[in-house]
Amino acid sequence: MKNNPVGWFEIYVQDMPRAKRFYEAVFQTELTLLPNPDPEGFSEMEMLTFPMSMEDYGASGALVKMPDCPSGGSTLIYFSCDDCAIEAERAAQNGGAIFKGKMAIGEHGFIAMVVDTEGNMVGLHSMQ
Repeated sequence: MKNNPVGWFEIYVQDMPRAKRFYEAVFQTELTLLPNPDPEGFSEMEMLTFPMSMEDYGASGALVKMPDCPSGGSTLIYFSCDDCAIEAERAAQNGGAIFKGKMAIGEHGFIAMVVDTEGNMVGLHSMQ
C-alpha cells in the first residue's frame, strides 16, 4: 500500500440542494458541478465536487446523488481544518449535529465528529 492511500471520497446524499448548502456553509467554500461520468448507465446521477488541486497534498471528493443509493452510510472521512471546533459549530448551525465535540488525540491533534443533513457522519481534524 502506498503512503496516503486515500485518493478520492464520495458522500452519498438524498437531497443535493440541502447537502450542498450544508457543506458550503460549514466549510465556507463553493462546490462545483462535476459532469456525470456515465450518463448512459446512470442518467440521473448528480455530482458536486469539493475544491481540488492536483499540486496540493490530500484528497478531494464529491457529494453524489444516485437513485437507489442510500445515504447515511458507514464511510467516515476526515476533513482537515484549522480548528475543528469552528467547523463543528457551523455544522450544528446549518442543520447538522455535533456527534462528538472537539477532543484531543495526543500528538496527532484534535478531532470532532458531526452528522450532516443527510445522516452521514463526517470527521473534522485539526492540529490545534
